[in-house]
Amino acid sequence: MQQDDNVNLPSRRALLAMIGQVAGGATMYQAMSSMGHAAESDYHGPVKLSNAKPGSTVLVLGAGLAGMTAAYELRAAGYKVRILEFNRRAGGRNWTLRGGDRYTELGGATQTVSFAKGNYINPGPWRIPYHHHAVLDYCRRLGVALEPFIQVNYNAYLHNTQAFGGKPQRFRHVQTDLQGHVAELLAKATNQGGLDQAVTKEDRERLLEGLKAWGTLDKEYRYVASSATSDKRGYEIDPGGGLMPLAKPSQPLGLNDILSSGMWAQVNAGNLYEFQSAIFEPVGGMDQIGKAFERELKPLIQYGAKVTKIEQSASKVTVTWVDADKGGAARQASADWCVCTIPLSILSQIDVQVGEPMRDAIAAVPYGASVKVGLEFKRRFWEQDELIYGGVTQTNLPIRNISYPSTGFFSKGPGVLLGCYAFDNVHAFRLTAMSPEERVQAALEMGAQIHPQYKQEFKTGVSVAWNRVPFINGCYGRWTDALREQHYKNLCAIDGRIVLAGEHASYIPAWMEGAILSALDAIQRLHAKAQAA
Repeated sequence: MQQDDNVNLPSRRALLAMIGQVAGGATMYQAMSSMGHAAESDYHGPVKLSNAKPGSTVLVLGAGLAGMTAAYELRAAGYKVRILEFNRRAGGRNWTLRGGDRYTELGGATQTVSFAKGNYINPGPWRIPYHHHAVLDYCRRLGVALEPFIQVNYNAYLHNTQAFGGKPQRFRHVQTDLQGHVAELLAKATNQGGLDQAVTKEDRERLLEGLKAWGTLDKEYRYVASSATSDKRGYEIDPGGGLMPLAKPSQPLGLNDILSSGMWAQVNAGNLYEFQSAIFEPVGGMDQIGKAFERELKPLIQYGAKVTKIEQSASKVTVTWVDADKGGAARQASADWCVCTIPLSILSQIDVQVGEPMRDAIAAVPYGASVKVGLEFKRRFWEQDELIYGGVTQTNLPIRNISYPSTGFFSKGPGVLLGCYAFDNVHAFRLTAMSPEERVQAALEMGAQIHPQYKQEFKTGVSVAWNRVPFINGCYGRWTDALREQHYKNLCAIDGRIVLAGEHASYIPAWMEGAILSALDAIQRLHAKAQAA
């Protein structure tokens, strides 16, 4: 690579790109933070609103996490709050399906979940990163018990139908071997003077020592089978005791095989900021968060309310709604102010009396697709046969991911795993076009290429395609940089007496943290306007 003779070090942009490509997104994020280009959530504890003016009222549209956060804090400030919710339950996308639940998607297909007692699937959010401070704080305040969620399991699989004869490879094998081969290449380049213009002699020596440790290289800076490499990737014959067979190192995969397989890219998924340990989940299902909010706010919620019109005048907001299941006569609810958390995919179909900038913003944002399939098996074969306890297997098949439960380890009864998580890609749309039963069957057929036990052990399944979910018609607000530049501020601005909130009004789309932070920001601005009115 040619460089300007006057430049001895890579540019900041080039350095970040190099770090990101070689070490993964997590390391790049930390580097960005140290350079002042990134920061964690600025949530520092419960919002503090001054006392509302006596008699002040607020209508909250939607009892998802954004809506219930807004209602919870506004009520605490002294507002009289009422919530209109389309579903017969609270929580929105914070949702868990258990045995006995019934779910009807757009098109009329109805599924009755027949999982064994205690088993469940989270169709929507399913994990909470340690740096999602707002979600974790509300869990603490509302008494929601949490447990660890295992994202990266070194004994789970990476799979590509076009590589290694279609045979899945253990994550630890690919990760360790990739790291070793890259370290060997960098060591060779360093020893041959290939990095002389980028690093000093002293740094070069430090780099070589670091590469030897990071890549488990031998004294000649080679990555070869040894006890040291097997201590990372596992042995062909594990060390034993007494007169058991002697330990035998395992043979690394070839660099060319790893690169051509594409699996090296899958290894870095666990380095993404949101997927770094520690990650949590509520004990008993993700909907425990929504249920905790609901226990606090249930008297305020009007369930089964389908909003058909939102009007405002100089002094109030009036919302027209009908029974979501039966229709019937239109009803109205009025208040001084309105916090609307209805997803834009639905709000864009409602007559909303706001200015053109907000109206254009509501109509501008498309929604991503996502499909999840929960599969229940007669036994937890992934633990009993393959020693996989939690974590995620990644594949190039349309199901994309298989996630193993992080709870109930070693239990003997039926177990449920996430047999498909296709997110925002062509596979998600194709799976959405299938019937629920076809999605379950497809997940079985594809998953059997990784776990041959699938068909023999299968018991029952359920699928959720978010573009067919009646209360949202999509998964999340899919912003682009260009759309944000044109519409984001107009979407979040207060229009008269109406303010919008939800993950779609945040820079953390598709996450509960984005929904809650959006709500907290919206109510603080609305409260300030109400106090000044």
